[in-house]
Amino acid sequence: MSTIRSLVTGGAGFIGSHVVKHCLALGHEVVVLDDLSGGFEDHIPEGAVFVQGSVYDEQLVASLFEEYRFTYVYHLAAYAAEGLSHFIRRFNYNNNLVGSINLINESIKHKVKCFVFTSSIAVYGAGQLPMREDMVPMPEDPYGVSKYAVELDLKAAHEMFGLNYVVFRPHNVYGENQNIGDKYRNVIGIFMNQIMQGQQLTIFGDGEQTRAFSYIDDVAIPIANSVDIPASYNQIFNIGADKPYTVNELAKVVGDCFGVTPDIKYLQARNEVMHAYSDHTKAHSVFGDGSGVSLQEGIKRMAAWAQKVGARKSKEFENIEIYEKLPQGWERKPEGASTTTA
Repeated sequence: MSTIRSLVTGGAGFIGSHVVKHCLALGHEVVVLDDLSGGFEDHIPEGAVFVQGSVYDEQLVASLFEEYRFTYVYHLAAYAAEGLSHFIRRFNYNNNLVGSINLINESIKHKVKCFVFTSSIAVYGAGQLPMREDMVPMPEDPYGVSKYAVELDLKAAHEMFGLNYVVFRPHNVYGENQNIGDKYRNVIGIFMNQIMQGQQLTIFGDGEQTRAFSYIDDVAIPIANSVDIPASYNQIFNIGADKPYTVNELAKVVGDCFGVTPDIKYLQARNEVMHAYSDHTKAHSVFGDGSGVSLQEGIKRMAAWAQKVGARKSKEFENIEIYEKLPQGWERKPEGASTTTA
């Protein structure tokens, strides 16, 4: 029996570390490539080979493909702060688009059997509910634009070179191993970190925006299994939870799991899609039903893990490129800017 060797980019991160775990369970030899900008080395399951580095490093990527001759590529490495992407455009496109192209180039050269890509429902934009795979994407932020560009490139690579791919569009994923110290993304982790530090919960706008929050097993398991399901090849799938909740409702559920009544501080609304949830009929038809884990149960599991690992100090993003219109709570002054006001 031939060896199945898989590359998982972002494998020290949240979704990636769970995909690594499931790939190992499937009998794959797994190499993790991660720059640890948002992940943690101790999240990588035992048995995987870890290489610290970036998908943007063209020479490193080429050397890994040459050394390991991967059967499959699972590409999860990205800086997924959708709201922040307006203000870090160059960083966004270098990491999320150019880095992806480095992987696609090598996958073509080395005849990878399937390239599995985690995109995002950010590709849809606003006003398309429920979001379905047959809709024309209209992304409204650089993060969504970069994800959609990679999807288009994979389609072109398949048509020109025969590279098989599977695209997943997950949304609002949460669970164990999430980076709760990142204040720019992952609202459930942000809430838990704030509660554990005795802080107010911060919500942009009035909290009536809706999202369908997806427990990690509903996302990581189908991603790992997809390479063994021929019907998934060269297809796009929305994946995640079906039922949307308001952010206010979410705050109450998180508070209940920690035994506190949320003390909420409402911030000025930021530029974001008000309502976002997708249809998963296509995914259910290929991968079967989801895990059945409710929002309350999933958050209970994540809360138990978060209390075990403890609160994490939020880091400021150091490479802001545009300071104009930064959302409340994210404001920073450019290097050398005057601190006086007129």
